[in-house]
Amino acid sequence: MASTTYSLDPGAPDARYLSFWRERHLCTLTTLRPDGTPHVVPVGVTYDPRARLARVITDKASAKAANVLAAGERGAPVAVCQVDGRRWATLEGRAFVRTEPDRVAEAVRRYAERYERTPSPNPSRVVIEIELTRALGRG
Repeated sequence: MASTTYSLDPGAPDARYLSFWRERHLCTLTTLRPDGTPHVVPVGVTYDPRARLARVITDKASAKAANVLAAGERGAPVAVCQVDGRRWATLEGRAFVRTEPDRVAEAVRRYAERYERTPSPNPSRVVIEIELTRALGRG
């Protein structure tokens, strides 16, 4: 399989890119702290190209949620990335913390589907929704 470098519309990925995002991989989320330094943490991510969203479930008291909230109404610039050997994929966009029960439930459902396990109940759970603007990678 030849390597291809991707720079594509995150709402219209090719089959290989989308397939990679459906595999079970630990990812990283990069947010910016209020002082501008990067905060990089391991997370589970789901990718919904039709909605142009990536989702990360987390606790509302987490540093990643705090960093996104600190960015204000315009959202926070973030990136999520996964790597498997020479294959990698990054999704970039603006992140927002969502607390609506239906949005959190949808994020949990998608997480359970991708990672083949349902997270423990957490009344403090929120979802970081990333409105995608860019997709990059090598497959």
